[in-house]
Amino acid sequence: MDPAPTVVPVVNAANALTALRLLLVPVFVALVVASQLEHAGWRIAATLTFAVASATDLVDGWIARRYGLVTSLGKVADPIADKALTGSALVLLSWFDALPWWVTVLILAREWGVTLLRFWVIRYGVIAASRGGKLKTALQILAIAWYLWPVPDAVQPVGPWIMGAAVVVTVVTGLDYVFQAIRLRRTARRAG
Repeated sequence: MDPAPTVVPVVNAANALTALRLLLVPVFVALVVASQLEHAGWRIAATLTFAVASATDLVDGWIARRYGLVTSLGKVADPIADKALTGSALVLLSWFDALPWWVTVLILAREWGVTLLRFWVIRYGVIAASRGGKLKTALQILAIAWYLWPVPDAVQPVGPWIMGAAVVVTVVTGLDYVFQAIRLRRTARRAG
């Protein structure tokens, strides 16, 4: 007789961190709007809120995998929380003319496109996050934090270089996900 499958409770530490990230998004948005990207104190508060919310993304995934707390809710809520945080940050940076709109549109199109690709191939298999995808996330977080923090004028030119690297890795990994999705569907169709 097979042992009964383990039921993972929906209310767990990993999902709580994802929920916290979702709750921090409106707080982050309010702090950026209050700062108008001009008032140093509000900018620092916004950056720290963004950093804490971003850190929950690393920790919730680790906890879920390490302690077997992966749930269907977490699989859906986690990427939504990520895109809400990063997307709101990019839109606000463009809104306040700190970041060109084309950068925001390109990154958001890639993010939502990859999410749609994953749903497109979900019955054939899972496209796991790659090292490139993790590098992309790290570069985006670093670039956004750089733009948010009131850095001295002398080092402000570093921000566009970090964001440029983030954009390049974002596009390259997006294309890689497209090729993975196509291969996964072809392989599954041949096998089926």
